[in-house]
Amino acid sequence: MKNSPLKIDLHVHTCYSEDATTTLKEVVHYAKKNGLDGVAITDHKTLQGALKLVKRNQLTIIPGLEIETQRGHILALNIKTLIPPKLSITETVQKIHEAGGIAVVAHPTVVLKTGLGQKIKSNLNLDAVEVINSSAFPFFLSTHWSCRLAKRLNLPQTAGSDAHHATEIGAAYTLVDADSNSDDVAEAIRKGAITPCGKPITWARRVERGAFYLTRIRRRRYSSKFSI
Repeated sequence: MKNSPLKIDLHVHTCYSEDATTTLKEVVHYAKKNGLDGVAITDHKTLQGALKLVKRNQLTIIPGLEIETQRGHILALNIKTLIPPKLSITETVQKIHEAGGIAVVAHPTVVLKTGLGQKIKSNLNLDAVEVINSSAFPFFLSTHWSCRLAKRLNLPQTAGSDAHHATEIGAAYTLVDADSNSDDVAEAIRKGAITPCGKPITWARRVERGAFYLTRIRRRRYSSKFSI
């Protein structure tokens, strides 16, 4: 066990997600620059970037996914097999556990994101709740609501930046009392040997994100208009 807890951003996207730009090289660079011991790569619908980073072994890398269920998003951490989207929460959590991973509720109370909301029942076999999400809006209110939800469900509390661009990595992170391998980190999260920490991304970053998404939507519309 380390003398001090690991500092891990548990919600990071890479360019393997269609809505993010961060290269794998940038993940390593900014994680180290911001004093992180590791990151969880939680791309949408793909493990490709996560598994490539695991092989490089430059940081503690937790391979994972951000999965869209029928009611909201769940982070699947420490998995190496794909979990299909659009299943029920119960089915999704079951498949995550069958894959050897843990199921974390992603940004449950955030406006403009697909969260599970505050009406989650305690019998869903979830492992933790993401209470701090740097991309959340309104940040402080959503953090408060998410903390209340985690306490009501008696679940551990995690934090992650939800970074879609490199400079956002490490804005939020989770202190984890574990050795520096993904299995130990996952077990520590499950046991609640963690502390969420972090702050919101800046308004300048939010504006840049908005411009990026608008540009991406225009390109999609243009390409579909002229496709054969």
